Amino acid sequence: MQPVDVTTLMAICADVRANWLPARVEQVYQRDRHTLFLGLRTLDRRGWLLVSWHPQAARICLSPPPPRSPDTFTFSQQLRHQIGNLALVSIAAIAPWERVLDLQFARRPGDPALWHLYIEIMGQYSNVILTNQHDQIVTAAHQVSSQQSSVRPIQTGQPYEPPPTLTNPAPSQTEPFERWQDRIQLVPGPIQKNLLKTYRGLSSALARSLVQAAHLDPQHSTETLTATDWANLFQTWQTWLQRLTTEQFSPGWTETGYTVLGWGAIAPCPDIQHLIDQYYANHLNRQNFDRLHHQLSQKLTSLLAKLRLKATEFEQRLEHSDQADHYRNQADLLMAHLHTWQPGMRVIDLPDFVTGEPATIPLDPEKNAVQNAQALYKRHQKLKRSRSAITPLLQTVQAEIQYLEQVEAACTDLAGDRSADAWEALQEIQAELIQQGYLDAPDYQATKTSPDAASQPYQYTTPSGFELLVGRNNRQNDILTFRTAGDYDLWFHTQEIPGSHVLLRLDAGQVPDTVDLEYAADLAAFHSRARQSEQVPVIYTEPKYVFKPKGAKPGMTVYKHERVLWGQPQRAAIALATQKEMSGMREDI
Repeated sequence: MQPVDVTTLMAICADVRANWLPARVEQVYQRDRHTLFLGLRTLDRRGWLLVSWHPQAARICLSPPPPRSPDTFTFSQQLRHQIGNLALVSIAAIAPWERVLDLQFARRPGDPALWHLYIEIMGQYSNVILTNQHDQIVTAAHQVSSQQSSVRPIQTGQPYEPPPTLTNPAPSQTEPFERWQDRIQLVPGPIQKNLLKTYRGLSSALARSLVQAAHLDPQHSTETLTATDWANLFQTWQTWLQRLTTEQFSPGWTETGYTVLGWGAIAPCPDIQHLIDQYYANHLNRQNFDRLHHQLSQKLTSLLAKLRLKATEFEQRLEHSDQADHYRNQADLLMAHLHTWQPGMRVIDLPDFVTGEPATIPLDPEKNAVQNAQALYKRHQKLKRSRSAITPLLQTVQAEIQYLEQVEAACTDLAGDRSADAWEALQEIQAELIQQGYLDAPDYQATKTSPDAASQPYQYTTPSGFELLVGRNNRQNDILTFRTAGDYDLWFHTQEIPGSHVLLRLDAGQVPDTVDLEYAADLAAFHSRARQSEQVPVIYTEPKYVFKPKGAKPGMTVYKHERVLWGQPQRAAIALATQKEMSGMREDI
């Protein structure tokens, strides 16, 4: 992930100063343990200033409104008490080439600053610190004790000390070309690496784009540069410094990230605030998605392994209980032939009642024939009782396995999709597992959501133009089947295989062609646990013939009057890839 460097920070500050100062702080809201929002209001607009001290994505930028969930963080409460309803009158770096911003708050523009909010953008050491007008620390997002750091502790009541000054020389427009060149080529090495080692205020992304803007390879050694190469590189260096001085920035997207200077941009972005917010929000969402997806997958794998082991044990005990009638037959034989028993016998061979074949019956030599028969009758009764007790337990475990396999299939189906809807769907899966008692979440609070409030199902179009909806998780499956489905629709699902509910939307009088049914079957197979198979049996029926049993878990249904098609998931994968490619070509045009 591309870090916010000094150049990016100066571009953000320049835009905020030009469009948002002065502004009154109307609200202070903390979304999570690394992200704070300041609600600003100017004479003609309102907005939210995002401040993040995330270890990999520390930044400051204007952002869309935060989610309206309860704010229980102490840090935001302290900030709300101190700077709420004050005016943000200044935003600037505490020193040249430092990634520490000083946000100053006063009663009104022109008054002396009463509070300073220092935002330190320093990777894993990023922090946000509030001090009074005498630079005494009042609160901090992350307090550092003297045991944690003897160099720079950060604790309430102590005077604020800026981070240690960097020792590398600072870039300067007045530095002579010869001196600049000597510093960079003092120790031969790649141009990009030498620039980073020599001067402060550069990031890897900036150094690379700077060298490429001079039409050079960042990995070329300084020993291979010609006089023309050095002249071009110095000219680009001076252009960079000049644009910083005049605050002339050109934000845009690059192949690997973003730029605020326009170098290497493949698409311009007129709003730098939107650029920064989107870049880091997308990366953090992908990280959060991957992390949550991994946690859920691991939990489901563990739960299913335990349940399958339990089911195997129950099945073995049922197989053993199948011998109940065998023990009763042995006892009946023994009671019918008491006269053949002799004291001390360990086995006895008696003719079977039906076949006449000899049946060998083991005996306890210390018991007589009647006592041995009674022991066999007791074993028969015990095994018979165990069968009646184990059968419902096995059915419960099998239903639980079926449900968790359905959840696992939905989770697997979301693995390659990191869209906003996929993230919402994954969070809904997490909430569902918490509500069903499979995940521990002491702080979780169940909320009622309307069908349109969260994630939405996949939407496709059949060859004849009919709408096709595919659920991303059990919540969406239930909504599609029992709320969205109309009287003329068709409902699809893989036969006895965990997968998504698929709904083919039809109006009165419309009859789908065979290609539409096959397309729906292919997608039902594709969004199922059998995605890698060549052919998958798929049933379809009218939604009125689909029922949810009483007490059934989310997504579990029974159906009747079904018909069977053979879906080909690989054919669906090819069709979806083709549609995606054509969509990309249309966007390029």
